[in-house]
Amino acid sequence: MVNHKRRKRLLKLLAEHQTVTVQQLVEWLNASPATVRRDISWLAGRNLLTRSRGGAENLLPRTRQFPLTSETFQNNIQCFASRKRAIARHAAGMCTDGETIIINGGTTTFMMAEFLTDKQLKILTNSFLMAERLLVSSENEIIVPGGRVYREQNVILSPFDNDITQHHYAGKMFMSVYGLSLLGLMEADPMLIQAEKRLISQTEELIVLADSSKFARKAGLILCGLDRVSTVITDTDASDKAVQLLEQYGVKVVTVEPDGESLALRASRFNPQYDMQSAALMEISH
Repeated sequence: MVNHKRRKRLLKLLAEHQTVTVQQLVEWLNASPATVRRDISWLAGRNLLTRSRGGAENLLPRTRQFPLTSETFQNNIQCFASRKRAIARHAAGMCTDGETIIINGGTTTFMMAEFLTDKQLKILTNSFLMAERLLVSSENEIIVPGGRVYREQNVILSPFDNDITQHHYAGKMFMSVYGLSLLGLMEADPMLIQAEKRLISQTEELIVLADSSKFARKAGLILCGLDRVSTVITDTDASDKAVQLLEQYGVKVVTVEPDGESLALRASRFNPQYDMQSAALMEISH
């Protein structure tokens, strides 16, 4: 097995088992202990796994340090992680080999990378973290804009209107957002608006990845209206009223069960006040 395929398989095994030993990897990968240890060192050096005593651990379910990102991104990826990961898995499952897709920078969209390792896609992304991860763990074709890297937003933003990415068109765009209401998709950072609008104009189907907390967040900037949104993927904590209101606007809503949470645990977290607040904010345009 060639290096990149073996390392890709190693990451997939980590995603499935969370922790693995060198001996397990020797058996699963049909490789020598020395080769497995070299692979673990190579992937650890690129921040794709954590070395442990006698093996390796998956990074995504744990607190992860991203050397090229701000503290904000590191904190955000830990918030509602089980919801985001389930949403990301479902979104990745909507991708078909051979497609061209767009993925914007965001913590939920970044989690899609784990589930795209076995795909054969052309992916246009302004997330440098996603580009880095997919380049070393998959055989997808990756396209990024030219420009400056902004750690706070985890994106590459081009100052030029004629950036090369404008020549690419995608059937689907997967987007994380700051907030969601009947006014549309909401952003808090004006720096992102122009770049995100450009990407939206280059896709046919806009799919929004928004955990249920996004329904209760306010922001001062409207990225686009709901008429541009095809699908919203959220989690089962989203209020029924919020979901129904989106559907009334012609948006398809998919709800997924958060990863690793039992029904009993979810019931213990139910907050009627939050549920009413979420629905109320969805109605702010009425």
